[in-house]
Amino acid sequence: MSPRQAAARPLTSSSPAPAPTRRPSLTALPGGAAGRSHRPRLEAVRAPLQVRSRVPFLVLCMSILGAALLGALLLNTTMAKGSYQLSDLRTRAGVLEQDTQSLHSQLQAAATSLPSRAGALGMVESDAPTMLRLSDGAIVGAPEAGSTP
Repeated sequence: MSPRQAAARPLTSSSPAPAPTRRPSLTALPGGAAGRSHRPRLEAVRAPLQVRSRVPFLVLCMSILGAALLGALLLNTTMAKGSYQLSDLRTRAGVLEQDTQSLHSQLQAAATSLPSRAGALGMVESDAPTMLRLSDGAIVGAPEAGSTP
């Protein structure tokens, strides 16, 4: 095969080119070309493949990147909001703990001063406690005064 014929052969085809067909020559050509086959000068070749545009792929990549950045922003904002709420709740818990401790100390002070305040009102301790039954209003036990101070 001559270099000119090899250059005319399409390079994009992956299948082997069909073998040229020999036609019997009807007349002898001058110059001894009677044995060569007659080939048409123009051959049909495939149209070049169209290059796909990369714009849709780039748009898809940019959309994914934008969605990821938006998701990260929303996650960060939500975490910051939760952090502020946690800080506020911890502050409230601290205030409530202080209030509870204050109320416990007031209760302890009242329990400590109760006998002296009762004595100031003229009350005395009893060895046998007397109870009042609420269902019928009966007094259970005999009220007696213990030793006087």
